[in-house]
Amino acid sequence: MDSTDQLILRELSQNGRMTMKELGEKVHLTGQATAARVLKLEEAGIIDGYTIRVPKEKLGYPVHAFVTAIMHEPRHQKFLDDLDSRTETVSRYFKTSGEGCYLIECHFPTHQKLDEFLNDISEFASYKVTIAIQQYGQ
Repeated sequence: MDSTDQLILRELSQNGRMTMKELGEKVHLTGQATAARVLKLEEAGIIDGYTIRVPKEKLGYPVHAFVTAIMHEPRHQKFLDDLDSRTETVSRYFKTSGEGCYLIECHFPTHQKLDEFLNDISEFASYKVTIAIQQYGQ
C-alpha cells in the first residue's frame, strides 16, 4: 500500500459516496485508474465495506454507556447470545484483557432502560458502567 492508496482511504473515509472521477481528482489519478486501485483495496480486504453513520442520539437513544462485564462463570456463550439479541441497544462489544472480560458499548433511550439492561446482565456478570458525556472524533 503506497501513499496514493492511503490518500484514497482517507478521502473515502470522509466521503464514501463520491464518484471515482471525483476521488481521482483529489488523488491526482484518472477515474479509471482510481477505480482500479479501489478494487484492489477491496480485494485485499483493506476496504471491507461501505456504510453510513447515523448518531444513535438522533434515533432516540441519547444515553451512551460503556459497560465492563466481569463474568461469574467460565462459559460465556449464553451471555454473548443475549448481547447479540439486543441489536437496538448493544452497538458492539469486545473481549478484553485486564480488569473485565468484555467491554460493551450501548445506547439507551433512558437511564431506566440502561438500569433494566444492567439488571438483566447481572445474571451473568458483575459490571462497571461509564456514561459518555461528549464524543470527540469518529
